[in-house]
Amino acid sequence: MVLTKDELITALQNEVRILLHLASKVDPAKLDYRPTPKQRSTLELLQYLTMMGPIHLRGVMADVFDRDAWGNAWTTAEAAAKAMNLEEVKEAIGKQSELFAEVLGSCSDACLRAEIEMFGPKASRGSMLAGLVLCHYAAYRMQLFLYLKASGREELNTLNLWVGMDGAM
Repeated sequence: MVLTKDELITALQNEVRILLHLASKVDPAKLDYRPTPKQRSTLELLQYLTMMGPIHLRGVMADVFDRDAWGNAWTTAEAAAKAMNLEEVKEAIGKQSELFAEVLGSCSDACLRAEIEMFGPKASRGSMLAGLVLCHYAAYRMQLFLYLKASGREELNTLNLWVGMDGAM
């Protein structure tokens, strides 16, 4: 594995930290902002981020990937997420750091190297966690950052996006 288990946990927790930093920049008056009519609003994007990582994590860590059970879990989590307001979203995202430490902390290296099949191709659990969870956080973090910029947060810069902190460039 390219990342050690501890490095993977730290990377996922860092994504959560940066997401919370960006979520703190959301103007509640702009929660309905969406770039185009068919795209998620800022609130919908944040609601999605409350469930995406945990659901994918549980799918990857299951002994056998059961697409129907995963789909049911997704539907249930999606309904719960859609009922959340901004503060509840931030709280739910904040809990993900502990979830990653708990679930992955007890996972052996052999478990992370074990090959699984989720959506067709087979890959190691570690590879799936990096590609399906970690990479998705980075992509959706970028989307949230762009929403913030487009909805008027012109002061935000690269430090906010990649480091999760305020500061001049």
